[in-house]
Amino acid sequence: MDHLVLTVIAPDQPGLVERIAQCIAAHGGNWLESRMSRMAGQFAGILRVAVPSESRDELTAGLQGLNSQGIRVLVAESGVEPASEWKPILLDLVGNDRPGIVRDITRLLAENGVNLERLNTEVAPAPMSSELLFHAEALLAVPLTLSLDQLRERLETLADDLMVELNLRSED
Repeated sequence: MDHLVLTVIAPDQPGLVERIAQCIAAHGGNWLESRMSRMAGQFAGILRVAVPSESRDELTAGLQGLNSQGIRVLVAESGVEPASEWKPILLDLVGNDRPGIVRDITRLLAENGVNLERLNTEVAPAPMSSELLFHAEALLAVPLTLSLDQLRERLETLADDLMVELNLRSED
């Protein structure tokens, strides 16, 4: 079996996921995991599928054929999962919206060898005012060699500069 990672984007419409699933199933593929969402009228997702090696080229061609229906699919080889040399940490951040928050936080994480496993962000009005609040939730892969206290201290210093509230906690 070959494992592929697919990235999908298309204008949002009913039946979109069914067409992708039908194509995968028609070529003997198995849908293993996915993350999908609608945003600003577009539907985007990433998914991992298993497909018999002998059907891989036909599946890839079938997925590329969905382009005629406005569904763009990028196919990539599944990578090898690294050995567990990291600990999962959840990050929650809230603050007044302004450009550069994601850039500054991710720069600090990268400088400390922290991998971003998952990131969800949104901007929404504050409950009691019309100010826009930026909210981010992330799953971090923190190297076992980096102490959580050390990472917390560095992030809190940056959070003060950015004027955001930031919380870290172990994923249990």
